[in-house]
Amino acid sequence: MSGEAAAPRPAWVDAAPLAEALPYDALVEALRRAFAEGCVQPPRAHLALGPQEADGTLLLMPAWRPGAAAGTKLVTVFPRNAARGLPSVHGVYVLFDGATGAPRAILDGTELTRRRTAAASALAASFLARADAATLVVVGTGALAPHLARAHAAVRPIRRIAVWGRRAERARTLAAQLAAALPGVAVEAAPELAAAVAEADIVTCATLATEPLVRGAWLRPGAHLDLVGGFTPAMREADDEAVRRARLFVDTREGALREAGDLVQPLRAGVIAETDVRGDLFALCRGEARGRTGADEITLFKSVGCALEDLAAAELALARLGEAAT
Repeated sequence: MSGEAAAPRPAWVDAAPLAEALPYDALVEALRRAFAEGCVQPPRAHLALGPQEADGTLLLMPAWRPGAAAGTKLVTVFPRNAARGLPSVHGVYVLFDGATGAPRAILDGTELTRRRTAAASALAASFLARADAATLVVVGTGALAPHLARAHAAVRPIRRIAVWGRRAERARTLAAQLAAALPGVAVEAAPELAAAVAEADIVTCATLATEPLVRGAWLRPGAHLDLVGGFTPAMREADDEAVRRARLFVDTREGALREAGDLVQPLRAGVIAETDVRGDLFALCRGEARGRTGADEITLFKSVGCALEDLAAAELALARLGEAAT
């Protein structure tokens, strides 16, 4: 319309500059502030793009802070892409000005998701892992695994990392990558998961397992178990004994109790009750829930992800990129 100034074109932020703008220590603190302050985040929308799941799914994850910022992550999941030699998951994040509604930036959704997911686990560990936690076990060798290792190392004095995966070669490759990325940390591939977990201060899992990998009987006193990979009620990374032995925490109570198989299944079986979930990241960051209460206590954090994390990460990235340009 005449008389209206043209809106500035939103910036495109690719994966490489986004990674530079989101170091784990800064991102953990941004999430700490975001969970303390809160925002509006409706339930994520799952939209089927065909009669069968393999036809594709569109996910929308909106969140906003009134008058300040708004954004949504758009993700497509096309399982048949593997046969085409293409990634099964694609995503972008669109950030809007909260006062004018003008689009500010479009960010690479994959890098954003990996970093904010790892930072949320590290944020939880800052409340739940022992302050002297030095040994980390990484279960899984996918794209999220190195982010989790580096994020945990940003909040705890990690000196030794053991990597376990179903495919030993991939575990060795990831161990070499982490050794290069984390000078001063001894990193090795773990041949036996049980033995590695028995020596761990922190165990972080990022797999798509539908049968438990980590047994509660393996966890030593004082261990912290971080479960990241499962995102449906059918997925499990830890057994009932692990859930029973631990003080339980989640990223968001509503999301985890609806989507996390590591909690949904034990709840259905009567192994735990909803009241056994002691708090979420909102409660921890606001001081409404106590984190670790003793050196020998076993703690468990289960995350399924939330739109607040995306919004906080996108805002931090834009702020840091703006500072770098001045």
